[in-house]
Amino acid sequence: MLRFLAVFIGVACLAGCASAPVQEMSDARQAIAAAKAAGATNATSPDFSAAQAAIARAESHLQSQEFTRARLAAMEAKHHAAAALANANAQHTDAPVTQPH
Repeated sequence: MLRFLAVFIGVACLAGCASAPVQEMSDARQAIAAAKAAGATNATSPDFSAAQAAIARAESHLQSQEFTRARLAAMEAKHHAAAALANANAQHTDAPVTQPH
C-alpha cells in the first residue's frame, strides 16, 4: 500500500510539474503568421480558422496552467496552420498568370 501511494504521488507530481509549452506555442504562432502572409484568411481557409481557434484554446489552457492541454492545442494549431499555408500556396500556384498588355 505504501508503495502504491509513493507511485501515485510521484505520478501526480510529474503531471503537475510539467513545463509550459513555450516552443510549441511559438511554433504555432509562427505557422499561423506564415499562413496569413501567404494569403490564408478565415473566409478562404477552414484550416486557418481552425488554427486560430486552436491557438486561442492553447492560450486559455496556458493561462490556466493546463500545460499538457496547451501543448496539444498548440500542436493542433500548427498542424492546421501548415495545411492552410499549403492550400494558400497551392491557390497562388493554380491562379492564372496574366500577361502585361
